[in-house]
Amino acid sequence: MSFHRPTRRGFMQGGAAAFGAATLMNSTALASIDPNSFSNRTFHATHYGPFEAVVRDGRLIGINTMMELDARPTEMLTQGVLDRTYDRSRIDYPMVRKSYLENWQTGDTRPELRGEEPYVRVDWDTALDLTAKALLDTATNYGNEAIFSSSYGGWSHAGVMRPNVLQGRLLNLMGGCTNTQGDWSAGASQIALPRVIGDMEVYSPQSAWETIRDNTEVFLLVGCDPIKNNRVEFRVADHGMYAPWEMIRDAGVRFISINPQRTATDDYLNAEWMRIIPNTDVALFLAMAYHVLDQGLEDRAYMERYTVGADRWIAYVQGEGEDATPKTPEWAAAITGIDADEIRALAELLATSTTSIAGAWSLQRAQHGEMTHWAIVNFSALTGQIGRPGSGVGFSWHYGNGGMPQSGQATPTGLSQGRNFVRGTCPAGRITDMLENPGMEFTYNGNPGVYPEVHMIFNAGNNFMSHQQDTNRLIRALETVDTIVSVDVWWTAATRWADIVLPASSSLERDDITSGGTYSNDRVYAMKKVIDPVGESRSDYEIFEGLADKLGLWAQFTDGEEYMTHIRAAYERSSAADEIPFEEFWEKGYARMEVPDEARAWVRHSAFIDDPEGNPLHTTSGRIEMYCEDIAAMEIDDCPGMPMWMEKHEYLGNAEPGQLHVVSPHPWFRLHSQMDQSESLRDLYKVQGREPVRINRQDAEERGIADGDLVELYNDRGTVIAGAVLSDEIMPGVMSIYEGCWPQLDSQGRCNSGLANFLTSTQRASGLSQANTANTVLASLRRCEDPEGPNMAYEKPDIVEMDEVAFAAPDYDDLGLDRLYDLTDALYADMEPAERLFYERCTVCHGPREPHHFTQLQWRGITPSMFPRAGLDDEEAAMVTDYLMRHASDAPN
Repeated sequence: MSFHRPTRRGFMQGGAAAFGAATLMNSTALASIDPNSFSNRTFHATHYGPFEAVVRDGRLIGINTMMELDARPTEMLTQGVLDRTYDRSRIDYPMVRKSYLENWQTGDTRPELRGEEPYVRVDWDTALDLTAKALLDTATNYGNEAIFSSSYGGWSHAGVMRPNVLQGRLLNLMGGCTNTQGDWSAGASQIALPRVIGDMEVYSPQSAWETIRDNTEVFLLVGCDPIKNNRVEFRVADHGMYAPWEMIRDAGVRFISINPQRTATDDYLNAEWMRIIPNTDVALFLAMAYHVLDQGLEDRAYMERYTVGADRWIAYVQGEGEDATPKTPEWAAAITGIDADEIRALAELLATSTTSIAGAWSLQRAQHGEMTHWAIVNFSALTGQIGRPGSGVGFSWHYGNGGMPQSGQATPTGLSQGRNFVRGTCPAGRITDMLENPGMEFTYNGNPGVYPEVHMIFNAGNNFMSHQQDTNRLIRALETVDTIVSVDVWWTAATRWADIVLPASSSLERDDITSGGTYSNDRVYAMKKVIDPVGESRSDYEIFEGLADKLGLWAQFTDGEEYMTHIRAAYERSSAADEIPFEEFWEKGYARMEVPDEARAWVRHSAFIDDPEGNPLHTTSGRIEMYCEDIAAMEIDDCPGMPMWMEKHEYLGNAEPGQLHVVSPHPWFRLHSQMDQSESLRDLYKVQGREPVRINRQDAEERGIADGDLVELYNDRGTVIAGAVLSDEIMPGVMSIYEGCWPQLDSQGRCNSGLANFLTSTQRASGLSQANTANTVLASLRRCEDPEGPNMAYEKPDIVEMDEVAFAAPDYDDLGLDRLYDLTDALYADMEPAERLFYERCTVCHGPREPHHFTQLQWRGITPSMFPRAGLDDEEAAMVTDYLMRHASDAPN
């Protein structure tokens, strides 16, 4: 290439030193409560909360919670963080699957043996050499699109130096890779709702909680469980909404919960429980709309001013046009299992009260998932509630402490991933479909796509093997892939089906920086190094820095800077830096950012309601689209232009005798699969070492199942063994098993741990979003008569020594590293300033990573919340907006 390629070794020999590294990296915070207590404490922050780590003789021995930052820490912080740090599931050394190591030269690496054969401990040079060779082999022989990143989500730890970002930075320097589009959490609504109400909504701030306390009469929870789900955060949990929820409850707000099972939130808020058959919420809201219209309770003036398409949807509800079925309460009762008189009473209550409706993300993780939130929006618009104090809709009350007032301050941002030169993508919920069908055409967000032929998967900090649906099918599909590399701290499922395993240190074993309050954005936290790395693990930054060095990209990856310089730069991009110097912040461990008083009175969508012409929504019409011409024009069979009831391919309405509906909510003691390795936490809830499954007492007794029995949930996709928890607080016909546990297959192919995704299907939500349908599942249930020993999911896999393997170490010529020059010579060009700002600053949780992933209007819908977090001033925001408009999926050529 035309530029000089310095190496890390050369840089260090040149005498460069980190900014204040010796002082900053070893500093410790004072004890937050007791000045006479053990002084060797170091401030850190995690998804589970901020804390001071107590270290003795170089070993973490305790977690000191900090009441001034988090008054309600959970067991995940107080027990789980310590537990998992030294758990036997830690990956201590670089590992390579035996057949891959023996046959890397010939290519006969036996991918069918993934998940079965042992691993071999290797040194870091060998592991990085083989990884670099696989990247270059794949890119050279098949093109960069044949490298697939399964590292969506970014939940591995709370810092800005997340492995998915660092992986993206490195791979983009060598030309890019195929990435995922959308996400797992809210894949359907994040595509549909911007066209309906002008914003993703699922990742948007909620009305300030005081406006709910002071104005709301009825708060309707539709599958929503904020007390459970707000125990963790994408960045750092502080449980700030728990006391406000109590104040809202104690102010006399009436809570009603529509859910197949009673939840922790229902108990906490004294909610009235209304049972509903899973996946039938659309039918309920259609029937309530019918009754509102029948009683003349609709707000015609509101719909005339603030919506479009109301007449088309109302005609459908009333049974006019092609669908001649009036959506009466009696019609819905047969679908939902809710009595028609109850539907009428609820409809009248919601229409005549100041009503706020909270919809869970789980509602749209279903076939036709786009319809559910849309139906809730239409019902709220029909009754004239959206945008007014104490009323309307919200789809993020259960996430990020939704309801906390927003500071509007900028938070720390890390390194840019840079431009990905591969435009092809795969929807996040369609990985198995992609692997099975290279070259197949699909649509996503109204745009055509083609699945690539994947020869390499690079996975960093993401347990995709626990996320993806129909796990058995995924395992078979992986046999088509030549190489799988996984970077992780523990032996999760994503590592156990990998060829090369690179051991990352935990966040406690390196420095980082983060912020608190997904929506409030009112704190910046130092994530200080607490202990030395366990075994030979390295930080994510060091892993990708080492790989960049192998590829001759060290200078570009590091910008020629030491690590702590990047951490300081991240802090300087936050608003906290305007008031508090970095040295003072790092010494203390955290900095607060002021929340303005006016934020406490903010009401979602109120600016639009106050002035719809001056503050139009970012929809095509500028108004709420109760019928969306844009979606209708796509002519997608399973996603019409308005919320309609469509029967699911499997649900209780078409179940075979004995089948039950399976729902898989987020766990109480985990963040998805994180913390499953904590033995102390497992002791609190597992049943005979397996995932608990909540079963209606009547369903259990009919099958001869007692509380605490091991049971099998099974269908034609797989079988899982779980522990029975009998309850009267889940409706008959429904089972509830938490998502995310670590799998372990027994000799019969059953998951001996209880991973729900061995039961789920790869059915898409629709052709609009291609999102997952994890909650559209039927399975049968029986008592397990022949469990094969204890659950071994948390043990290390079999590991053999190097002297038991016939292995020839690669030399420089074998690696062919010079091939990178040919790959990248044509790629490097100066980015325009706006492009650089976008990649460096405008990264949001769950947001699209490339301009062409969204339309112009969709970008306009999410940038109002993106730009303040990125700390852009008005001029910078205008520059980035212009760049996005020129490169959006629907931008003129």
